[in-house]
Amino acid sequence: MDIVVIGGGPAGRTAAIEASSIGENVTLIERDKIGGTCLNEGCVIVTGLNDVAKFIRDAQNFKNLGLINYDYQLYFDNVINGIRETVAKIRHILEIETKDAGVEIDRGNARLENNKVILDNKEIEYDKLIIATGARPFVPQIEGFENAITYKDILNLTELPEELIIIGSGVIAAEFANVFSGFGTKVNVLCRNKFLGMLDEDIKKYVTENLLPDITIHENLSVNTIHKDGISTGNGEMNGLVFFATGMVPNSEVVSNLVDLGERKNIIVNKRMQTSNEDIYAAGDVTGGIGTTPVARAEGVTAARNACGIFKEMDYRFIPGAISLQQDVAFINAQNKTDGINGHMKGSAGPGSFWRVHDGKTGFTKMNIGEDGNINEIFSVSPSSRTSMAYMSKLLREGQKVEDFDDFMEVHPSTDAIYKLLRFFARFE
Repeated sequence: MDIVVIGGGPAGRTAAIEASSIGENVTLIERDKIGGTCLNEGCVIVTGLNDVAKFIRDAQNFKNLGLINYDYQLYFDNVINGIRETVAKIRHILEIETKDAGVEIDRGNARLENNKVILDNKEIEYDKLIIATGARPFVPQIEGFENAITYKDILNLTELPEELIIIGSGVIAAEFANVFSGFGTKVNVLCRNKFLGMLDEDIKKYVTENLLPDITIHENLSVNTIHKDGISTGNGEMNGLVFFATGMVPNSEVVSNLVDLGERKNIIVNKRMQTSNEDIYAAGDVTGGIGTTPVARAEGVTAARNACGIFKEMDYRFIPGAISLQQDVAFINAQNKTDGINGHMKGSAGPGSFWRVHDGKTGFTKMNIGEDGNINEIFSVSPSSRTSMAYMSKLLREGQKVEDFDDFMEVHPSTDAIYKLLRFFARFE
């Protein structure tokens, strides 16, 4: 069977490798760079920037404690060039892995016609098609919007902005605000509604007061006009480079006349990642669902297996999320939340937080436990919460309840309070 995958990001590349491993003939079409948004413009870029910002903040803390005599000069252009070089190496490895898996890679802008993909002057026939074309930044049509940048423009900056105005309230806004404030930029975040609305209020308070203390956050504020050097709001003028972090728009145009789309132009799929056209599947950001790389990969596997005739459904229960700041902020939001009780615990001294005991910034964990012993919500701020939350997601999907953690054995020393808090709850079950 001939399977064509359009889009070489996490969803598309994973789908192509999965289908090839099953034994099908697979062609992967990518118009630009293998790795998609995450590697080339998104979360991996944030990782590179945040590593430097973390180092600066740690060094400042060590200096304040009298441990080192530290002064630094940030070479922003070298940071950007270093990220480009690192990403290029990763991209090269991904391309080799994909080809070694038996996937043929073609490049160009694809269009569809009568069960064929037209790529320049080349026609590629398919039995099943998987669309994994991702999404692009949503740009509000505010007067002067062309004067703003998005995450796609970060690696094109030639100098560190003295002031940055971030329009947005979600993960992207928080992560870039953290990075640039760590570099010494004056950062204002403007939210049309609430900042980080996916977080518990106590966790949000901890984050804003301890992890984002140098950032000015404006909630329930609208922007009237964007200028080359700032904005106008109902409350007056504000100077700085303007950065849109206002969500995503699915890149669904290639199949817009072949499958059903949602209100946000997302491709509508069922749990098998099948569209309204039985021969076309879709995965990743183009479906408008949970926009994380692990979910995209899982959807890619699901789409590939079903395209190859192997039944599989996506499981969206207890999906973990995270925000990359000075310490990771990780969470699993409620699913069919029942009445229960809340508990919280401060983080402890350990790897990544030992020298934060002096200022009390060792982290914070909070969870909600239902009356039936089910774990409804977990929010955790710690150097290791991103990793811990992934395993918690697996355990919760397998039906583990709070009493199952009574004999949990962690590795010591650990900074994560999740398991300590669960054991505390277990004693009262």
